[in-house]
Amino acid sequence: MGLTKTSTGNSILNKDILDLKKESDFVVGLVGNPNVGKSSVFNGLTGMHQHTGNWPGKTIENSYGTYEHEDKRYLLVDLPGTYSLESYSKEEEVTKEFVESSEYDGIVVVVDATSLERNLNLTLQILQSTKKVVVCVNLLDEAKKKGIEVDLDKLSELLDVPVVGTIATKKKTLNRLKEKVKLVLDRDVDEGEMNDKKETEELTREAEEIAEIVVKKRETIYERDRKIDKVLTSKKFGIPIMIAMLAIVFWITIVGANYPSEFLTWIFGIGKGYLRSFFEFCCFPPFLNSLLIDGVYQTVTWIISVMLPPMAIFFPLFTLLEDLGVLPRIAFNLDNFFRKAGTCGKQALSMCMGFGCNAAGVVGCRIMRSTRERLIAIATNCFVPCNGRFPLLITIATIFFAGCFGGFAGSIISTIAVLAVIMFGVFLTLVVSKILSKTLLKGESEGFILELPPYRKPRIGSILVRSIFDRTLFVLGRAVAVAVPAGFTIWILANVNIGGVSMLSHIAYFFDPLATIMGLDGYILTAFIFGIPANEIVLPIILMMYMNEGVLVDISDVAQIGEILIQNGWTILTAINVMIFTLLHFPCMTTLITIKKETGSRLWTWLSFAIPTVCGIVICLMTNLGYVLLNYFCII
Repeated sequence: MGLTKTSTGNSILNKDILDLKKESDFVVGLVGNPNVGKSSVFNGLTGMHQHTGNWPGKTIENSYGTYEHEDKRYLLVDLPGTYSLESYSKEEEVTKEFVESSEYDGIVVVVDATSLERNLNLTLQILQSTKKVVVCVNLLDEAKKKGIEVDLDKLSELLDVPVVGTIATKKKTLNRLKEKVKLVLDRDVDEGEMNDKKETEELTREAEEIAEIVVKKRETIYERDRKIDKVLTSKKFGIPIMIAMLAIVFWITIVGANYPSEFLTWIFGIGKGYLRSFFEFCCFPPFLNSLLIDGVYQTVTWIISVMLPPMAIFFPLFTLLEDLGVLPRIAFNLDNFFRKAGTCGKQALSMCMGFGCNAAGVVGCRIMRSTRERLIAIATNCFVPCNGRFPLLITIATIFFAGCFGGFAGSIISTIAVLAVIMFGVFLTLVVSKILSKTLLKGESEGFILELPPYRKPRIGSILVRSIFDRTLFVLGRAVAVAVPAGFTIWILANVNIGGVSMLSHIAYFFDPLATIMGLDGYILTAFIFGIPANEIVLPIILMMYMNEGVLVDISDVAQIGEILIQNGWTILTAINVMIFTLLHFPCMTTLITIKKETGSRLWTWLSFAIPTVCGIVICLMTNLGYVLLNYFCII
């Protein structure tokens, strides 16, 4: 049997899906609210036959794959999670377009057995567009633990479509789903006989009535979750607990990243020696040998050894909080602050993603409902430090704030200093968001639907796959790609002399007047400018210029780094201003490219570059001026 509908006009599907569509017997859309296990159902059905791409004209990624059942091939399109077909965000718009199109033969609506009432609202909306629907009641195992029973037969009778219960990890239940899909696609449905569309309020009441009939539950099933939420989302304890959790995550990252970083540095050092010997054996000219090894190789390996360990620790911890259901509680706690700033609590989620990588945080801004709120979130995302900036913050905090301590006490002091910088960044995020909402992006927060999903047992395998492969290696790969030309350029500037002075030093002398009034020096400011490909190379460039070396300096001993910095005039004021400018300066090249791709605007790419940089310069100037005035009046 072929497609039962014909497309009119331009297809909303991308070319890759259309190619698979020609080879498939049926096209089935997979729709559902966020956090209903839709991706698990998709993965269970399609296995390894999966692909990803972007919707035509949009930056929204989609997953699509195939599975076979009774000699028929089914193309399954995993649509973005949405609460409603009343389009607000880009994700919701994509799902709405698909449901209202003629691009499919049937739709599987995945609902959460533990939150059926809320999920049925979307189901009823879809049933107003098509009856080629199978309702997949997922997470039956979670429902059983909570004492929830769903009368699937009664639900099928009330909705007048097939209903099947599933546990996405159990193949037997997915086979039943395949049978129901086949049943729907084989039967004839007169779409013209459907009733007129109902108003949202009427659908909400209907969803409540259906849920009341088909769901049986114990009164105490949510007692545990309610008790936890009373603490985690309370005005008194919510934010302090959130800060404490953030501190623990950063402390584990700071302490845990040291050892693998040192190991990678040692491994790459051995590789550097062998590579140099090989190039000499191949009779490479000395300048080319140094360019490839001291320039490109040294830059790339420094980024890997400094960036990989903290990301490999931070991203799994971040994903763990996401899996447990903690991140939506963080958004709930911060929603009031962001609403006062003219945006909404969803910005807290994209902000949290920025801690791992600002480029990932920018992509995460797609969840914002309005273009105005999305632009505010994108423009302020780099006000929180990414993994590339943590090494410099941690090193300075260790040298100048925890220098008198050691071991556990030193790591605690470093964590507190870094956490203070992060809290300052969050505060500035709110301030700048408020300014943008009153000037360039006038408007008030439209509010948003915030689901507090049930607390769930984390799936370690899924956490590792999502955090390591989808996030860590993806971000690292982009950083390395940018680091190769950066290493080449930096080596050239450091080794080509004009009047006996390297071009890099000439640039540092040019920026020295501005840097001096900022409480920095020309070398520091130059290092930040040439660190735009990747923030990880800022400290190596500083050390390279201080030591008058033509190559990036690879020093892992914090005490030795401290001696070099102090010998070159660093004081506690310098350290404070460097930490401020590390927090507040232009995004890296990877993030800027991502901003251009997400906004499609050069103007907002430049504004996203300029806003944090101007803030950093102004605050450093104020800090330095304040210090000078205090000295002048003999207060210090």
